[in-house]
Amino acid sequence: MRVALIIKTNYGGLWTVPQACALRDRGHDVVVICPPGGRLNARLTEAGIRTVASPFSFRFRPTPTTLIQLWQLRRLVHRLRVQVLYHHLYAATLAARLATVGMPMVRVQFVAGPAFLESRAVRVVERLLWRMDRAIVCGTRYTSRRYGELGVPAPRRPAVTSGLNLAWATADLPDDTAATRAEARAKARADLGLTPDQFAVIMVAYVYPPRKLAAHRNRAFKGHDVLLTAWQAFRSEHPDAVLMLVGGGSDQAGEAHRQDLMRRFGVGDDPSVRWVDTADDVRPYYRAADLSVSPSLSEGHGAPPEAALLDVPSIVSDAGGLPETVDETCGWVVPRDDAATLARALAHAYTEFRSGDLAARGLQARDRSHRHFDNRVSAVRMAQIVEHAAGVGGPPPEYAPPVTGKVFSR
Repeated sequence: MRVALIIKTNYGGLWTVPQACALRDRGHDVVVICPPGGRLNARLTEAGIRTVASPFSFRFRPTPTTLIQLWQLRRLVHRLRVQVLYHHLYAATLAARLATVGMPMVRVQFVAGPAFLESRAVRVVERLLWRMDRAIVCGTRYTSRRYGELGVPAPRRPAVTSGLNLAWATADLPDDTAATRAEARAKARADLGLTPDQFAVIMVAYVYPPRKLAAHRNRAFKGHDVLLTAWQAFRSEHPDAVLMLVGGGSDQAGEAHRQDLMRRFGVGDDPSVRWVDTADDVRPYYRAADLSVSPSLSEGHGAPPEAALLDVPSIVSDAGGLPETVDETCGWVVPRDDAATLARALAHAYTEFRSGDLAARGLQARDRSHRHFDNRVSAVRMAQIVEHAAGVGGPPPEYAPPVTGKVFSR
């Protein structure tokens, strides 16, 4: 088949690379339509996947330019003789549907994150438009349930995580042994000025600005404010602990919001908080950390599976697919937007850090991530779903989802 993947970004969306490769390796002709340049195009080129610059900007503004660009996208899809259109991220999904109305092809959507489904306005629209897709591959079971609420039959909304490159965690080390990982951890902590007995907490996430259409209006969905509020309560009784926030603004508005958070919470005057702008390589920060926190108000699977690859357990909120990333052996789930409970969970993790039990959770987390978040496995499953949607091959094998963690209540 001729399969075209459409994605609105040229920087993120790296999960498309193994998916495109899996389709190609199964004998299909694959092309990716996305904005030119950027990290994503470079990775696709390295993998031998053809890319084509999108004529559509993925900005839906009420201007003639929007209509012209959608028409150009339609002509591009026609010229490529696409049989299956596999679209990623909601702006690309809308563009793919609108540009190809009436064209004889199979459309498959991949949903990386569920945030758009938490908007009432989008749900009203999506209740009608989902029918244009033969299948909706949901990155989390939570997303699949939300689409079920919109009337999508279960067979058309399979849940498959985008997964991770398991080799990434140790690709910069000479080997993957416990001794080598311990040595790398000691070096990372020393380089960051952390002593062996300091409790180090990390949050890795871009800072996004508040969105008008988001379910949590006037709030940024990653929950930095929730963690910083909890940290103020936690650090008053644990002054030796350190919080590392890794990630700058997602764009100019996101950076403005980050600066506002730093002022509001006095980060510049708080030696226990270190806010690192976007890092090209986050592995040293994870290796130096004892615990990862994902306090999002809305999220897919987020950072916890990535942290787990580097032996770091997580506290997550109960938002979206986050509870699917931990169980009782390797992390905690707290109610979203509940700084008081998050502070208590931090204190509980601190107690385990002092007793030596927290490191064991990290090893459990690593094992769990290897079992459930291998992108080589998920990419093949997604390719099978695309093929089945197009009438090629039988249904993919049943997916055994990971056990979900229970909400922390101490």
